[in-house]
Parts: sequence; structure tokens; C-alpha cells
Amino acid sequence: MTEAMTSPAWTPMVTGRRAHEVLDEVSRAVVGKRDVLEMVLLGILSGGHVLLEDLPGLGKTLMARSFAQVLGLELRRVQFTPDLLPSDVTGAPVLDPRTSDLVFRPGPVFTNLLLADEINRTPPRTQAALLEAMAERQVTVDGVSRPLPEPFTVLATDNPIEFEGTYPLPEAQLDRFVMRVKIGYLSARDEALMLRRRLDRKAPEVPLRRIGVPPDLLAMMRSLEDIEVDDDLLDYVVRIVAATREHAHTVVGASPRGALAILALSRGAAVLASRSFVTPDDVKNVAVPALGHRLVLRPELWVRKVSGDDVVAEVLETVATPATRPGPP
Repeated sequence: MTEAMTSPAWTPMVTGRRAHEVLDEVSRAVVGKRDVLEMVLLGILSGGHVLLEDLPGLGKTLMARSFAQVLGLELRRVQFTPDLLPSDVTGAPVLDPRTSDLVFRPGPVFTNLLLADEINRTPPRTQAALLEAMAERQVTVDGVSRPLPEPFTVLATDNPIEFEGTYPLPEAQLDRFVMRVKIGYLSARDEALMLRRRLDRKAPEVPLRRIGVPPDLLAMMRSLEDIEVDDDLLDYVVRIVAATREHAHTVVGASPRGALAILALSRGAAVLASRSFVTPDDVKNVAVPALGHRLVLRPELWVRKVSGDDVVAEVLETVATPATRPGPP
């Protein structure tokens, strides 16, 4: 296990090298999805929460377990069901038989990495129990606010094709996710590789090496603050977000939180590219997963199968890209 390093040693370049070590290790378990893994790691490094949306059996749960194991994070999993209560997530006071006092019993949200599996299968009341935790990193029960461990990240999964027994995620909660990531099927070559690896190891699970501990991840997250962002790129982000609000297909465009998400994720993308500054390509690469789920489209577009991702992709084609210098200012 790698010991936690002191904060001054965690430059963006050191963070970039460690991030690629983490991705290499997780890729041993999650085959053929390096681009998706990079996006999920960007979400974690940005201090945000990630919504994994795709069909069953594509490795969403495996991905969460693998990142927790490699980063040395405590993982708890909540299977969201229609009868799940808010207290099942946040915790609740219970009677201590030894003292006859009410003692708070922490729920599974008190962890480093919370896997909220099939989050759209629980009613809005229980979904709302996560709002305070995701936005403020605390839980308030019976008027008492309790801070969550650091770091704290929610990896939530949902199945976009099932409607029976599901509840749409409210816009306020969708806006709490720094990004939405779609996984997709493996290529035939990668699927064959996955099967071959399963045969070769003669075991269902891949033993992964722990590369870090929670203080390491916190230091990596802090190092992103040293990434330079030019004013013209800030203006570019603002123009992209504004264009989603003015687009003919949208009822509600991206919120200011969406602009902050692009900023945080693009700094992480610069770290993965071993750069100390953000480029327009970094912004473009993260804009769709950062904004697509935040848009409310006109109802008739559902029939035409137009998604928020499609609108953001169109916006990126129309908003002028700034000319930037080849290095930091």
C-alpha cells in the first residue's frame, strides 16, 4: 500500500502520474472502457458525484467497487427499492438498551464512496435524502447536522430503458451530479479479451492492488487548484452554458453549477494530459457529460429521441472556440 504523501509534494504532474496508475489498475478489472474510467476518475478528482446511466450488466457496480478498492476508500452500497426509507440512507436515532438514551446510528451515507444502485427505483422522498449529503457533505437528523467523511463521493446507477417501478430523478438532484456517464457495450475484441482473462485467472474476481489511501485522494483533489485557466476559456464556458439556455430545444438550460462542473472537470482533464493549464479541447471533452443531464427539453423531442447530450454537442459546434496560447500565461 502506498503511504499518504504530504500535501506540498502533490503537484498536478504528480497527481497525473498517480491518476494513470489508478486507471491502469482499475482497467485490469474493467476491460475495454478506458475512456469511461477516465471520466469517472475526473468526477472523483473534481470532488463531485457521478451518475452512471446504462443497461444492466455493463459493469457499473464493478467500476465503483474497483475504484474504491484501488483508491483505498471505504465503500458502502445501497440498493434503492420502492420501500426504502430516508432513514435507511441517512441513519436514525435508536434506543440504547443499556442507557435508555437515544443514540444516532449512522446510515450507509457515512462513507467515502457510496454506491447508490438503481437510484431511480426509490420514491422522491428517499431520493431527496441524498440532496443535503451531495451538496453540503453533511446529514441533518432531528435538527442535528453531522459532517460526512472526507472524501465523500456518490456513484449512482440507473437504467434508462425501464419505466415500470421507477421514479424520474428530480432536476434538483440531477444538478447535484457533476457528470453523467454512459458506458455502452464492449467491442467484440474487448468482449473476447474479457472472457479470456476470466478463463486465465480461474476466479470470478480480479484481485486489485490498493494504490492510495483517502488522504492521498484529498491531496490529489487539492492539486487541481494549481491548474491555470485563461480568461478566454472562462468566457468560452460561459458562452456554452448560455447557449444551452437559449437553444430552441430547451425549456431549462444548464445552471451555474453546470459551468462550475465544466471548470472542475476540465482542470482534471488537464492533469490527466500532464499539463498545468486548460485548453479548449479539455472543455469540449467534458462539456457533454457535464451538461447533458442538466437540460430540460421540450416534451415533443422525446418522440424524436433527441437528448440533452445531443443539444450540448450541437452547441459545441456553434459556439466559437477561443484561440489560446500554447502554454500557461
